[in-house]
Amino acid sequence: MKPDIHPNYRPVVFMDASAEFSFLTRSTVETDETIEWSDGNTYPLAKVDISSASHPFFTGQMKIVDTAGRVERFERRYGRRKKTDGE
Repeated sequence: MKPDIHPNYRPVVFMDASAEFSFLTRSTVETDETIEWSDGNTYPLAKVDISSASHPFFTGQMKIVDTAGRVERFERRYGRRKKTDGE
């Protein structure tokens, strides 16, 4: 490998705040925050909106992730959506 052209590949903690779920893996993502992991070491922290703990495909439950009021704008324009028995 050529020196100084590859990103820093290191352990990083990814945290899904909506599901209170975190996991440690290796990544090149750049972060400014750190967190102390259960092994006592400090790792860079990357916050994510959706993970396997909160994604509908893995949980089987529908969850609306509202960013910047998109759901409210849609409901004002087109009305509220009808709820089904599964919700």
